[in-house]
Amino acid sequence: MDGSDALTIDVTGDLANIDRGAWDALANPPDAPYDPFLSWDFLQALEESGCVSAAAGWQPAHLIARDASGALLGAMLLYAKDHSYGEYVFDHAWADALHRAGGRYYPKLQCAVPFTPVPGRRILTGEPHVEAALAQAAIGLAHRAGASSVHATFASADLCDRLAPLGFLTRAGIQYHWFNRGYACFEDFLGDLSSQKRKAIRRERARAAEGLTIKRLRGADIKTSDWDFFFRCYLDTGSRKWGQPYLNRAFFALLGERMAECCVLFVAEADGRPVASALNLIGGEALYGRYWGRVADVPFLHFELCYYRAIDLAIELGLPRVEAGAQGEHKLARGYVPAPTYSAHWIAHPGLHDAVARYLESETPALMQEAETLAEHTPFKKLEC
Repeated sequence: MDGSDALTIDVTGDLANIDRGAWDALANPPDAPYDPFLSWDFLQALEESGCVSAAAGWQPAHLIARDASGALLGAMLLYAKDHSYGEYVFDHAWADALHRAGGRYYPKLQCAVPFTPVPGRRILTGEPHVEAALAQAAIGLAHRAGASSVHATFASADLCDRLAPLGFLTRAGIQYHWFNRGYACFEDFLGDLSSQKRKAIRRERARAAEGLTIKRLRGADIKTSDWDFFFRCYLDTGSRKWGQPYLNRAFFALLGERMAECCVLFVAEADGRPVASALNLIGGEALYGRYWGRVADVPFLHFELCYYRAIDLAIELGLPRVEAGAQGEHKLARGYVPAPTYSAHWIAHPGLHDAVARYLESETPALMQEAETLAEHTPFKKLEC
């Protein structure tokens, strides 16, 4: 060996230290569908705005793999955390169990896109040996930093399988996604539903639009005043759902400046005044519904802005699916069907590792059974036997 195949892995606490083009070449290679949440612009906006920081309990500790010449070969999104907020894969019970046993769960290391329950790539490389080296480096960092665990959340099932030999446990979850079956318009989609559900959705859409004008804004059409109103809505929803919103106005300003063409705002107005707003991001294979809020209570408007308008746009753009965020069985009646999600968890403490493994042995079959039961209650027409 002449050293030309040497691999070095470093930790960086600031994505600004990584060349934007080099990062994006890893995050969104030409042969993969574009993922806006893995882009340098999105992730660096989180850091630059201070939403992701040591003070926020999300200390960046990204692992960067380079070859002997210094060229970027791979990266692993990683954050040192002293809490479990903003993750959407809940491990509070695990933290409590270790605390009661006299151990310490925090800090932990989180491989994720912060505040974003969107499945996607988590270790960014096309080389299996680089992927394995980065995963092993994360475990090594956990040992050195005194972290209890490493968690790769909203990862692919394939990555979870590849991490299993390193001691990672796989956990499954459920989201609700809408899938485009080659529809030419919303009415085509409705044609796939049972008569009762089809009529119900038409009624909901009609009720939601009564007396309102609903606008779709994208790119340069989204003005500062639109972002200001959306942020007002976001603060209201975030305060009610999480107690404290995770994102600030500076983040959305950066998002609008750097990723405007990926952003779509649906804005409902009454007598020329905005009353509700919903933000979506456009990816290569999906439309991602992210945040919504309102300043007036209008029946069914949430469903119209967040679900039905998203379906309309996905059909128009020819996108295969809509991902409307975490949780929400109410999405089922609106054509969004159960879709599995996965995460991988490495836990240093042998007792907690074994306890979590036993828990997952019972949780996973129950979850899969729940998904099958939910799938039986979709609004689609039942096939005749």
